[in-house]
Amino acid sequence: MRHIISILMENEAGALSRVAGLFSARGYNIESLTVAATEDESLSRMTLVTRGTDEVIEQITKQLNKLIDVVKLMDMHEGPHIEREMMLIKVRAAGPAREEVKRLADIFRGRIIDVSDTIYTIEVTGTSEKLDAFVGAITRTDIIEVVRSGVTGIARGERALHL
Repeated sequence: MRHIISILMENEAGALSRVAGLFSARGYNIESLTVAATEDESLSRMTLVTRGTDEVIEQITKQLNKLIDVVKLMDMHEGPHIEREMMLIKVRAAGPAREEVKRLADIFRGRIIDVSDTIYTIEVTGTSEKLDAFVGAITRTDIIEVVRSGVTGIARGERALHL
């Protein structure tokens, strides 16, 4: 099962490396990873996506909590949450395909952010499934480049990851 784990950690050199090392040492895979400073410049928030059984995820969270840099963590799977990912995709858009690509971007609520005579660069934001569906809707030979930000998420309602 897919889990989104948000980690509040000390904002210092080597913290990310220790988390990544924990995963690689135990043979766990990180599907997506985003990290940025919070409103408190001494803390960073890391959001990672991984897959595993409930037992594996429990083991991961226990190991993460043992790391000196980890202040607090939350498995988003434990309650309602909002998740988003951003993708920039560069596609061929020439001749009659130009209007079709624009139509697909509109359907997926994407924004064309750069235009040339033969290429569109489109920004699409949403769940990973939505981004995957957009990539699937574009003809493979028309895709020039894809860049994805990785998942970020926040709990709904009163539940929050803070000190």
